[in-house]
Amino acid sequence: MVPYLPKRVARQKPDAIRIPYRRWHPMVERSIAWLVADGNRRVRFRGVERNRQGLSLRIAAINLRRLVNLGLHHDGEWRLSTT
Repeated sequence: MVPYLPKRVARQKPDAIRIPYRRWHPMVERSIAWLVADGNRRVRFRGVERNRQGLSLRIAAINLRRLVNLGLHHDGEWRLSTT
């Protein structure tokens, strides 16, 4: 028998917290991993504003790549293909 088990069980999060956490946490971690991939863990420029612009551009590029992978295409206007 494990003597510390009842204390550990008592400290567990209620289902109202645990279920949404398990649903959204992997997606958030994946997004952060995409953001810092390829040597982008550190800032590139001096100054807050230039780094903010660089971060915004990187986020936009990641979002566009994700949308293209989900079926976004351009034929005179942007469309998301539905299956």
